[in-house]
Amino acid sequence: MTDEQKKVLEASGIVDATDVSRYGSGHINETYKVETASGVRYILQRVNTTIFDVDLLKTNVVRVTEFLKSKGVKSLEVVGYDNPWRIYKFLEGYTSRDVVSEPHQAYDVGRAFAKFQNDLADIPPPRLEDIIPKFHDTPNRLKQLDDAAAKDVKGRLQSVAAEMAFVDSWRKNASRIVDLMASGEIPERVTHNDTKINNVMIDANGEAVVIDLDTTMPGSALFDFGDMVRTSTAAAAEDEADLSKVFAKREYFEALAKGYLEGAKFLNEAERANLVFSGKLATFEVGIRFLADYLAGDVYFHTKYDDHNLVRARNQFQMVRSLEEQTADFEAIVKGLS
Repeated sequence: MTDEQKKVLEASGIVDATDVSRYGSGHINETYKVETASGVRYILQRVNTTIFDVDLLKTNVVRVTEFLKSKGVKSLEVVGYDNPWRIYKFLEGYTSRDVVSEPHQAYDVGRAFAKFQNDLADIPPPRLEDIIPKFHDTPNRLKQLDDAAAKDVKGRLQSVAAEMAFVDSWRKNASRIVDLMASGEIPERVTHNDTKINNVMIDANGEAVVIDLDTTMPGSALFDFGDMVRTSTAAAAEDEADLSKVFAKREYFEALAKGYLEGAKFLNEAERANLVFSGKLATFEVGIRFLADYLAGDVYFHTKYDDHNLVRARNQFQMVRSLEEQTADFEAIVKGLS
């Protein structure tokens, strides 16, 4: 335990800390588990001040957690918050997973994030802060890719002709969701924006708590569902280089959609009509982000080897192809669940 950590804990009334150790698998913030003499445990985090405006983030996190608490909804409990440090009560009896390995786990993901969106649907004004503006603005992500391609700072553009051709074949689809939001056909909702399974914690009774609220902000429910499709139905990790192993698993999509639609009764007709499409678009968007970072010289995503981001981009584009091939089947699943 550092002197700074001890000072932060004591400022929040935690004076009996016995151990502070690294915790979890996150790469953005510094996260620690705090043990105390009384047996009460806490999560201590130092927010990444490079990525986040810590004041805006604090506003959102406090508002969201306090609102959920006022409704009696189990959520993260803020014990102390003095930027860039914050303290949560440890969620005793809850566990999380890093990968979806069974269809019922995909169901749990869908159910948990549908409930999360539903629980926050009536949060009162003012509007939550945009923590990362244009986070799910696919045309803007395309612009970032085009800018990176134009600069070609590492001389890599020539090697990604096939990937750029795939991007070009998909450009016509990129603005569908943002256009539907601009027209009012799809409403702005409070969304999580990082809907991976390891952001869902579940206890022995099946009660789920959604964690990692840092990107909770205004957005489209479709991008939350789309990223669930991308991460919860994938047969392989997002950096699997053998593309024969990369595809979306039908039974996992069915379980995910069932869990989500059981809770997402708030969806309007346009949102339901674009659920399957959202999986393809969210996956495409992540693919172009990987490709843009590859062309920019690997400045955003952490990489383990020279072509890591290119492998990731190819993987995501292959996942889009798999989702496209199963579109009719997945649409029938959603229709049957509606």
